[in-house]
Amino acid sequence: MAVDYAAQILEGSHRAAARLISWLEDEDERAYECMKKLYPHTGRAYVLGITGSPGAGKSTLTNGLAREIRKSGLKVGIVAVDPSSPFTGGALLGDRVRMSELAEDPDIYIRSMATRGFLGGMAKAAADVVKVLDALGKDVVLIETVGVGQDEVDIVGVADTTCVVLVPGLGDAIQSMKAGIMEIADVFVINKADRPGADMLCAETCSRIEMDAHLRERGWLAPVKKTVAVEAEGIDELWLAIEDHRKFLLESGRFYQNRRERISREALRMIHAELFRVVREQLEKSGRLEAAVEKLMNKELDPYTLMRETVTEWLSSSRCERRHDEDTQS
Repeated sequence: MAVDYAAQILEGSHRAAARLISWLEDEDERAYECMKKLYPHTGRAYVLGITGSPGAGKSTLTNGLAREIRKSGLKVGIVAVDPSSPFTGGALLGDRVRMSELAEDPDIYIRSMATRGFLGGMAKAAADVVKVLDALGKDVVLIETVGVGQDEVDIVGVADTTCVVLVPGLGDAIQSMKAGIMEIADVFVINKADRPGADMLCAETCSRIEMDAHLRERGWLAPVKKTVAVEAEGIDELWLAIEDHRKFLLESGRFYQNRRERISREALRMIHAELFRVVREQLEKSGRLEAAVEKLMNKELDPYTLMRETVTEWLSSSRCERRHDEDTQS
Protein backbone atom coordinates (compact mmCIF):
# COMPACT_ATOMS: atom_id res chain seq x y z
CA MET A 1 0.00 0.00 0.00
CA ALA A 2 1.44 3.38 -1.03
CA VAL A 3 2.17 5.83 1.78
CA ASP A 4 0.12 9.04 1.58
CA TYR A 5 2.87 11.52 2.38
CA ALA A 6 0.63 14.52 1.69
CA ALA A 7 -1.84 13.40 4.37
CA GLN A 8 1.00 12.82 6.83
CA ILE A 9 2.43 16.29 6.16
CA LEU A 10 -0.97 17.89 6.78
CA GLU A 11 -0.99 16.05 10.11
CA GLY A 12 2.39 17.61 10.96
CA SER A 13 4.84 14.81 10.13
CA HIS A 14 8.38 16.16 9.80
CA ARG A 15 9.55 12.79 8.48
CA ALA A 16 7.06 12.89 5.59
CA ALA A 17 8.06 16.51 4.84
CA ALA A 18 11.72 15.50 4.69
CA ARG A 19 10.93 12.72 2.19
CA LEU A 20 8.89 15.03 -0.06
CA ILE A 21 11.56 17.75 0.01
CA SER A 22 14.18 15.21 -1.05
CA TRP A 23 11.95 14.23 -3.98
CA LEU A 24 11.56 17.89 -4.95
CA GLU A 25 15.33 18.43 -4.90
CA ASP A 26 15.86 15.35 -7.05
CA GLU A 27 12.98 16.32 -9.39
CA ASP A 28 11.37 12.96 -8.66
CA GLU A 29 8.00 12.52 -10.40
CA ARG A 30 6.45 11.27 -7.13
CA ALA A 31 6.75 14.76 -5.66
CA TYR A 32 4.24 16.36 -8.01
CA GLU A 33 1.22 14.27 -6.98
CA CYS A 34 1.95 15.18 -3.35
CA MET A 35 2.32 18.86 -4.19
CA LYS A 36 -1.03 18.84 -6.02
CA LYS A 37 -2.70 17.60 -2.83
CA LEU A 38 -0.87 20.08 -0.61
CA TYR A 39 -1.38 23.20 -2.73
CA PRO A 40 -4.96 23.97 -1.50
CA HIS A 41 -3.55 24.03 2.04
CA THR A 42 -0.83 26.61 1.33
CA GLY A 43 -0.73 30.41 1.51
CA ARG A 44 -1.08 30.85 5.26
CA ALA A 45 2.59 31.04 6.30
CA TYR A 46 4.43 34.36 6.34
CA VAL A 47 7.69 34.09 4.40
CA LEU A 48 10.74 36.00 5.60
CA GLY A 49 13.93 36.19 3.52
CA ILE A 50 17.37 36.74 5.06
CA THR A 51 19.96 37.72 2.49
CA GLY A 52 23.32 39.48 2.28
CA SER A 53 27.01 39.04 1.67
CA PRO A 54 28.91 35.92 2.80
CA GLY A 55 30.20 36.36 6.35
CA ALA A 56 27.45 38.77 7.36
CA GLY A 57 26.20 36.41 10.07
CA LYS A 58 22.97 35.38 8.37
CA SER A 59 22.86 31.94 10.02
CA THR A 60 23.30 33.36 13.54
CA LEU A 61 20.70 36.02 12.79
CA THR A 62 18.26 33.41 11.47
CA ASN A 63 18.86 31.36 14.61
CA GLY A 64 18.11 34.36 16.82
CA LEU A 65 15.01 35.35 14.85
CA ALA A 66 13.62 31.82 15.08
CA ARG A 67 14.00 31.93 18.86
CA GLU A 68 12.33 35.35 19.03
CA ILE A 69 9.41 34.22 16.84
CA ARG A 70 8.89 31.11 18.97
CA LYS A 71 8.33 33.36 22.01
CA SER A 72 5.07 34.39 20.33
CA GLY A 73 4.01 30.76 20.15
CA LEU A 74 4.36 30.69 16.36
CA LYS A 75 5.69 27.60 14.58
CA VAL A 76 8.78 28.14 12.45
CA GLY A 77 10.21 26.55 9.33
CA ILE A 78 13.76 27.33 8.17
CA VAL A 79 15.13 26.82 4.67
CA ALA A 80 18.90 27.32 4.76
CA VAL A 81 20.34 27.49 1.25
CA ASP A 82 24.01 26.46 1.20
CA PRO A 83 26.64 26.27 -1.54
CA SER A 84 26.78 22.91 -3.31
CA SER A 85 29.48 20.37 -2.63
CA PRO A 86 31.47 19.87 -5.86
CA PHE A 87 31.59 16.13 -5.08
CA THR A 88 28.08 15.20 -3.88
CA GLY A 89 25.96 18.16 -5.01
CA GLY A 90 24.66 18.38 -1.44
CA ALA A 91 24.68 21.31 0.99
CA LEU A 92 28.28 22.16 1.79
CA LEU A 93 27.97 24.15 5.03
CA GLY A 94 25.04 22.30 6.60
CA ASP A 95 23.17 25.01 8.53
CA ARG A 96 21.08 22.33 10.18
CA VAL A 97 24.20 21.25 12.07
CA ARG A 98 24.96 24.83 13.09
CA MET A 99 21.34 25.25 14.28
CA SER A 100 21.30 21.97 16.21
CA GLU A 101 19.78 23.59 19.32
CA LEU A 102 16.79 24.82 17.35
CA ALA A 103 16.31 21.35 15.85
CA GLU A 104 15.39 20.06 19.32
CA ASP A 105 12.23 22.20 19.27
CA PRO A 106 9.38 20.09 17.76
CA ASP A 107 7.72 23.25 16.40
CA ILE A 108 10.79 24.22 14.37
CA TYR A 109 11.71 22.42 11.15
CA ILE A 110 15.11 23.11 9.54
CA ARG A 111 16.15 22.06 6.07
CA SER A 112 19.52 22.72 4.44
CA MET A 113 19.39 22.85 0.66
CA ALA A 114 22.14 23.03 -1.93
CA THR A 115 22.01 25.56 -4.77
CA ARG A 116 23.14 22.82 -7.21
CA GLY A 117 24.40 25.49 -9.59
CA PHE A 118 21.17 27.54 -9.44
CA LEU A 119 22.06 31.26 -9.42
CA GLY A 120 20.56 34.12 -7.43
CA GLY A 121 21.30 32.76 -3.95
CA MET A 122 18.40 30.31 -4.02
CA ALA A 123 17.97 26.59 -4.60
CA LYS A 124 15.74 25.64 -7.54
CA ALA A 125 13.20 23.84 -5.33
CA ALA A 126 13.13 26.52 -2.60
CA ALA A 127 9.70 27.91 -3.53
CA ASP A 128 8.17 24.42 -3.44
CA VAL A 129 9.88 23.67 -0.11
CA VAL A 130 8.25 26.79 1.33
CA LYS A 131 4.87 25.38 0.25
CA VAL A 132 5.67 22.08 2.00
CA LEU A 133 6.52 23.88 5.26
CA ASP A 134 3.39 26.01 4.87
CA ALA A 135 1.23 22.90 4.54
CA LEU A 136 3.14 21.35 7.45
CA GLY A 137 1.60 24.05 9.64
CA LYS A 138 4.49 26.48 10.07
CA ASP A 139 3.33 30.04 10.74
CA VAL A 140 6.57 31.71 9.65
CA VAL A 141 9.07 30.35 7.12
CA LEU A 142 12.59 31.81 7.19
CA ILE A 143 14.73 31.50 4.06
CA GLU A 144 18.44 32.11 4.54
CA THR A 145 20.08 32.53 1.15
CA VAL A 146 23.58 31.44 0.27
CA GLY A 147 25.06 34.94 -0.02
CA VAL A 148 26.18 36.03 -3.46
CA GLY A 149 26.31 39.80 -3.24
CA GLN A 150 24.34 42.05 -5.56
CA ASP A 151 23.10 39.16 -7.72
CA GLU A 152 21.15 37.76 -4.80
CA VAL A 153 17.72 39.07 -5.71
CA ASP A 154 15.72 35.90 -6.38
CA ILE A 155 14.55 35.93 -2.76
CA VAL A 156 11.93 38.60 -3.59
CA GLY A 157 10.17 36.01 -5.75
CA VAL A 158 9.38 33.99 -2.62
CA ALA A 159 9.54 36.21 0.48
CA ASP A 160 6.86 38.55 1.84
CA THR A 161 9.50 40.52 3.76
CA THR A 162 13.17 40.62 2.76
CA CYS A 163 15.90 41.54 5.25
CA VAL A 164 19.24 42.56 3.76
CA VAL A 165 22.08 41.96 6.22
CA LEU A 166 25.07 44.29 6.09
CA VAL A 167 28.20 44.17 8.25
CA PRO A 168 30.95 46.75 8.86
CA GLY A 169 34.35 46.06 7.36
CA LEU A 170 33.18 44.07 4.30
CA GLY A 171 32.58 46.98 1.95
CA ASP A 172 28.82 46.63 2.39
CA ALA A 173 28.28 50.39 2.17
CA ILE A 174 29.38 50.18 -1.47
CA GLN A 175 27.75 46.79 -2.00
CA SER A 176 24.38 48.05 -0.80
CA MET A 177 24.37 50.79 -3.42
CA LYS A 178 24.79 48.41 -6.33
CA ALA A 179 21.78 47.69 -8.51
CA GLY A 180 19.32 45.25 -6.96
CA ILE A 181 20.22 45.31 -3.27
CA MET A 182 18.52 48.60 -2.32
CA GLU A 183 15.39 47.63 -4.26
CA ILE A 184 14.85 44.26 -2.60
CA ALA A 185 15.31 45.34 1.04
CA ASP A 186 12.22 45.82 3.21
CA VAL A 187 14.40 45.95 6.32
CA PHE A 188 18.14 46.61 6.55
CA VAL A 189 20.11 44.89 9.31
CA ILE A 190 23.52 46.14 10.42
CA ASN A 191 24.79 42.96 12.05
CA LYS A 192 27.96 42.72 14.17
CA ALA A 193 27.12 46.28 15.24
CA ASP A 194 29.72 46.13 18.02
CA ARG A 195 32.47 46.35 15.38
CA PRO A 196 34.21 49.60 14.45
CA GLY A 197 32.52 51.33 11.53
CA ALA A 198 28.99 50.15 12.37
CA ASP A 199 27.69 53.68 13.02
CA MET A 200 29.18 54.94 9.75
CA LEU A 201 27.67 52.04 7.81
CA CYS A 202 24.29 52.74 9.43
CA ALA A 203 24.49 56.44 8.54
CA GLU A 204 25.51 55.71 4.93
CA THR A 205 22.68 53.19 4.54
CA CYS A 206 20.12 55.63 5.96
CA SER A 207 21.39 58.33 3.62
CA ARG A 208 21.08 56.00 0.63
CA ILE A 209 17.52 55.05 1.66
CA GLU A 210 16.49 58.72 1.90
CA MET A 211 18.05 59.42 -1.49
CA ASP A 212 16.17 56.49 -2.99
CA ALA A 213 12.90 57.71 -1.41
CA HIS A 214 13.24 61.04 -3.23
CA LEU A 215 13.70 59.27 -6.56
CA ARG A 216 10.72 56.94 -6.34
CA GLU A 217 7.55 56.58 -4.31
CA ARG A 218 7.51 53.21 -2.59
CA GLY A 219 5.12 53.77 0.31
CA TRP A 220 7.41 51.91 2.70
CA LEU A 221 10.69 53.37 3.97
CA ALA A 222 13.00 50.49 4.90
CA PRO A 223 14.14 50.83 8.53
CA VAL A 224 17.75 50.16 9.52
CA LYS A 225 18.22 47.98 12.60
CA LYS A 226 21.46 47.22 14.45
CA THR A 227 22.06 43.73 15.82
CA VAL A 228 24.78 41.69 17.43
CA ALA A 229 23.27 38.32 16.56
CA VAL A 230 25.88 36.25 18.40
CA GLU A 231 24.84 38.02 21.64
CA ALA A 232 21.13 38.09 20.70
CA GLU A 233 21.20 41.90 20.87
CA GLY A 234 18.65 43.83 18.81
CA ILE A 235 16.80 40.71 17.61
CA ASP A 236 13.59 41.73 19.38
CA GLU A 237 13.61 45.15 17.70
CA LEU A 238 14.31 43.54 14.33
CA TRP A 239 11.30 41.26 14.72
CA LEU A 240 9.12 44.27 15.60
CA ALA A 241 10.30 46.00 12.41
CA ILE A 242 9.40 42.91 10.39
CA GLU A 243 5.97 42.85 12.04
CA ASP A 244 5.52 46.53 11.14
CA HIS A 245 6.24 45.72 7.50
CA ARG A 246 3.73 42.89 7.58
CA LYS A 247 1.07 45.25 8.96
CA PHE A 248 1.90 47.79 6.24
CA LEU A 249 1.47 45.15 3.53
CA LEU A 250 -1.88 44.01 4.91
CA GLU A 251 -3.29 47.50 5.52
CA SER A 252 -2.15 48.88 2.15
CA GLY A 253 -3.43 45.89 0.18
CA ARG A 254 0.07 45.15 -1.13
CA PHE A 255 0.21 41.78 0.58
CA TYR A 256 -2.47 40.37 -1.74
CA GLN A 257 -1.06 42.25 -4.75
CA ASN A 258 2.50 41.00 -4.16
CA ARG A 259 1.39 37.40 -3.71
CA ARG A 260 -0.74 37.57 -6.86
CA GLU A 261 2.26 38.81 -8.85
CA ARG A 262 4.48 36.06 -7.41
CA ILE A 263 1.93 33.36 -8.25
CA SER A 264 1.75 34.69 -11.81
CA ARG A 265 5.56 34.63 -12.19
CA GLU A 266 5.81 31.18 -10.66
CA ALA A 267 3.12 29.76 -12.93
CA LEU A 268 4.87 31.13 -16.01
CA ARG A 269 8.23 29.82 -14.76
CA MET A 270 6.82 26.32 -14.24
CA ILE A 271 5.14 26.31 -17.67
CA HIS A 272 8.38 27.53 -19.27
CA ALA A 273 10.43 24.83 -17.52
CA GLU A 274 8.05 22.04 -18.54
CA LEU A 275 7.81 23.21 -22.16
CA PHE A 276 11.60 23.40 -22.33
CA ARG A 277 11.87 19.86 -20.93
CA VAL A 278 9.34 18.43 -23.41
CA VAL A 279 10.82 20.17 -26.47
CA ARG A 280 14.39 19.29 -25.53
CA GLU A 281 13.42 15.67 -24.94
CA GLN A 282 11.77 15.46 -28.37
CA LEU A 283 14.75 17.05 -30.12
CA GLU A 284 17.27 14.77 -28.39
CA LYS A 285 15.28 11.56 -28.98
CA SER A 286 14.80 12.30 -32.67
CA GLY A 287 18.46 13.21 -33.13
CA ARG A 288 17.45 16.58 -34.57
CA LEU A 289 19.32 18.51 -31.89
CA GLU A 290 22.69 17.03 -32.89
CA ALA A 291 21.93 17.60 -36.56
CA ALA A 292 20.91 21.20 -35.88
CA VAL A 293 24.04 21.87 -33.83
CA GLU A 294 26.18 20.56 -36.69
CA LYS A 295 24.43 22.93 -39.11
CA LEU A 296 24.86 25.81 -36.69
CA MET A 297 28.58 25.06 -36.40
CA ASN A 298 28.91 25.08 -40.20
CA LYS A 299 26.78 28.23 -40.46
CA GLU A 300 24.29 26.36 -42.64
CA LEU A 301 21.57 27.34 -40.17
CA ASP A 302 21.12 30.24 -37.74
CA PRO A 303 19.74 29.81 -34.19
CA TYR A 304 16.91 32.32 -34.79
CA THR A 305 15.44 30.31 -37.64
CA LEU A 306 15.92 27.10 -35.63
CA MET A 307 14.05 28.61 -32.69
CA ARG A 308 11.07 29.76 -34.76
CA GLU A 309 10.85 26.54 -36.79
CA THR A 310 11.01 24.39 -33.64
CA VAL A 311 8.27 26.35 -31.87
CA THR A 312 6.03 26.40 -34.96
CA GLU A 313 6.47 22.66 -35.48
CA TRP A 314 5.84 21.89 -31.82
CA LEU A 315 2.64 23.97 -31.78
CA SER A 316 1.43 22.30 -35.00
CA SER A 317 2.15 18.86 -33.55
CA SER A 318 0.30 19.73 -30.33
CA ARG A 319 -2.78 20.86 -32.29
CA CYS A 320 -2.80 17.62 -34.27
CA GLU A 321 -2.61 15.58 -31.08
CA ARG A 322 -5.50 17.53 -29.54
CA ARG A 323 -7.66 17.03 -32.64
CA HIS A 324 -6.87 13.31 -32.60
CA ASP A 325 -7.86 13.07 -28.93
CA GLU A 326 -11.10 14.96 -29.57
CA ASP A 327 -11.99 12.70 -32.54
CA THR A 328 -11.25 9.62 -30.46
CA GLN A 329 -13.48 10.83 -27.59
CA SER A 330 -16.34 11.70 -29.96
